[in-house]
Amino acid sequence: MRAPIYKIMSTAQWQAFKESGHFKGSEVDLADGYIHFSTREQVAETLDRHYKAVPDLVLLSVDVASLDGDALRWEAARGGQKFPHLYAPLPLHAVSAHSVLDLDEKGRHSLPTLPEHLA
Repeated sequence: MRAPIYKIMSTAQWQAFKESGHFKGSEVDLADGYIHFSTREQVAETLDRHYKAVPDLVLLSVDVASLDGDALRWEAARGGQKFPHLYAPLPLHAVSAHSVLDLDEKGRHSLPTLPEHLA
């Protein structure tokens, strides 16, 4: 069993991803040259730092074993933490679950219960 990684995107991006079968990345991803992900421990801070008060977001759980191992790299980023970065399009078949993220009155997103491992 492996821990999933998480991708945050808009509902419009999620709809386009479902229709095309792959996701090449958001504007930030394309500018940086890879698709940004967070681990279970990092996703709340990522939401607070980069998506506070942004409506209509979806959180994708991604099965690491479904990705090309050479394209997924764990690289130091915020505070020296290792973040997963995908240097290839994300295939739809790698998404094991998705959740719409609700906003509270302070502009913070309510996270669903995140699994520690995928079966």
